[in-house]
Amino acid sequence: MTSKRSPVRTVLSLSALVAGGLLFGTPAFAQGLPGMGGKQPVEINADQAIEWHQDVRAYVARGNASAKRNDSTVFADVLTAYYRETPGKGNEVFQLVADGNVRIVSPTQQVYGDHGVYDVDKQVAVVTGRDLKLITTKDVVTARDSLEYYEAQDLTVARGDAVAVRGNDRLRADVLIGRLKKMPDGTTQMERIDGSGNIVVTTPTDVALSDKLVYSVADNVAVLIGNVKITRGDNQLNGEAAEMNMNTKINRVIAGRDAGGRVSGLLIPGEKNGGDKNGPGAPAGKKP
Repeated sequence: MTSKRSPVRTVLSLSALVAGGLLFGTPAFAQGLPGMGGKQPVEINADQAIEWHQDVRAYVARGNASAKRNDSTVFADVLTAYYRETPGKGNEVFQLVADGNVRIVSPTQQVYGDHGVYDVDKQVAVVTGRDLKLITTKDVVTARDSLEYYEAQDLTVARGDAVAVRGNDRLRADVLIGRLKKMPDGTTQMERIDGSGNIVVTTPTDVALSDKLVYSVADNVAVLIGNVKITRGDNQLNGEAAEMNMNTKINRVIAGRDAGGRVSGLLIPGEKNGGDKNGPGAPAGKKP
């Protein structure tokens, strides 16, 4: 017969659990986890137990575990912190692991997955599992294989059928790389997204295909490179590169050398295409 256990709660100092950051205690993916830095204590909660495994040098919180500092919290079925003994410094945590129903929550975003690992030395966080998802105030990012954050490089990576959605616009690629910019107030913002492999850009009026993508978040402009095809209704334009302005809805298609310096396309007379009577875009240097 099993008995119910009361939730276990403790408060650990930075040196005890997080030398270098609480589990994913760095800007996580797109907008960052504010309030996780500094020397504030970390509050650990668990329904079952908080254990100290001296043989493997690990702290383990089990059963609906959570670790909180300021406004940011990591949730998981099990949270584990692996540490090493360093002469003159005491115990230093070098790896933090979250297993089962992983959720990382801050005031600006939430990350979901099944398994998470933060390498303190390399400053790299990786979340894997089913239904990977990052939700911010403006965007939703999903991936099949992993969501990753590289703190030193200010990079986030979504791998495997990666999709980023903002409003009615959608970016899809085999790999999406988000480049972050540090702001004066200490937060981070997404500055640019690079995509590679099987690019699909979808807007309310257009569908574009290409090999590579560079998307400027501030300008809301996507640059497509390699085997570009843009369609609007039955109209279609092909080229080696294109620029899609998602604010003005104007596309510029550029011909490559293989096309003899020309853009190829199929324009259907009288085709309705979102108010543009001249097809999905305009060749570079020509007015639509």
